[in-house]
Amino acid sequence: MRKVGCIVGPNGATIMSSTTGNPEVIRLFPSYVSKMRVTDPVRDVIDRGVLAAIGELRVGRPDLVEGEVWQSPPSLHKLPAILPLVTCVSEAADRVLDFLNIGPRALSMTGCWANVAAPRAAVKMHAHPNNFLSGVYYLKVQPGADTINFHDPRPQTGIIRPPVIELTAYNTDQVIVTVENGGLLIFPAWLLHSVDENRSDRPRISVSFNLMFTAYAETMGAPLWGEP
Repeated sequence: MRKVGCIVGPNGATIMSSTTGNPEVIRLFPSYVSKMRVTDPVRDVIDRGVLAAIGELRVGRPDLVEGEVWQSPPSLHKLPAILPLVTCVSEAADRVLDFLNIGPRALSMTGCWANVAAPRAAVKMHAHPNNFLSGVYYLKVQPGADTINFHDPRPQTGIIRPPVIELTAYNTDQVIVTVENGGLLIFPAWLLHSVDENRSDRPRISVSFNLMFTAYAETMGAPLWGEP
């Protein structure tokens, strides 16, 4: 039997090892998700503003039924009550751009909407076109409704799916991120994501948003759905 990592001569004798040391792993084109937590005093102000806005927008509407997701119009960031969240997101996005070594980098929020997911509700896999960054702020999540899935954006990797011994960042096609109340995620707008069924007995409430470089946002950044 040939020894792994060795070259075997014609007489079956081991001549030498074919490689030396451990392999160097070069990480190519990694994806990222920035995970932060808003401080409690700021979180209290943000949550009051968002919940008040949701309450006003849902006046006269029936309660959500099982499996239903309600989304506000994508212009929530234009309301004065949402300004604390907009400010917080802006500061967090600056930290992401620092990490990416990008500049100059004036960003504008091009869309912002509340999500209320009733028990059994889920969100299908999607991305956010015409933006650079996207993110989610979590107001009310609980066990059974406290995760988001990020999917491998490279469809060609699905051509072969061999069995694996242990899931790692290099062999999986999905990463599940656990979130908490006051949590804030920012990620590339092109990164595919989804949300599993709300398996709790309470609504899951979050706010999603998009960010684009201001020079592009004036003509390219508005959501492709919702208000004209």
